[in-house]
Amino acid sequence: MNLIPVAPTWLLVILGLLLAAAVIEDVWRLRISNLTCLGVIVAALTAMALTGFDPSLWKNVVNFAVLVGVGAMVFAAGKVGGGDVKLLAGLGLWFNFSGAMWLLACVFLAGGVFALFFIALRLVKGRKTGRNKQGTMIPYGLAIVAGVLVLSAAQLGVGSPAPQKPDPFKIRPLG
Repeated sequence: MNLIPVAPTWLLVILGLLLAAAVIEDVWRLRISNLTCLGVIVAALTAMALTGFDPSLWKNVVNFAVLVGVGAMVFAAGKVGGGDVKLLAGLGLWFNFSGAMWLLACVFLAGGVFALFFIALRLVKGRKTGRNKQGTMIPYGLAIVAGVLVLSAAQLGVGSPAPQKPDPFKIRPLG
């Protein structure tokens, strides 16, 4: 079950604030705190409780477990930060299998766009920036949040045209 469309507005506002905190933390210090990630998980569990723990939510839990497992391996390889893994796994609780696939697609697409932006920024500055010796660190939490926002907006129908009411006076051709 995708929890974004069924969650109450107040819970989505809390999730939005947590995501804003994750972006600020990651851009500012290239770290996402455990409290922020825990807040995303607690918000997802709250949304699950408000749905009455629908039996289909096992898929959301599997998403969480897979994202933690695969993320731990990618973290061990030094490709992403631990906060990024925990944030993405916590967000995986909000989506079923199909939603999780779309989440990953949106996150990877946003990650590519942000990577190109940061590479261009470094070229324009003429020097390497970042916090490690090579200057290659990118706040990937920014891409994770951008991806989940795009997917959430799509699930909530933001930007979709309003349904048209049929015109009772329109003459329709026969056949």
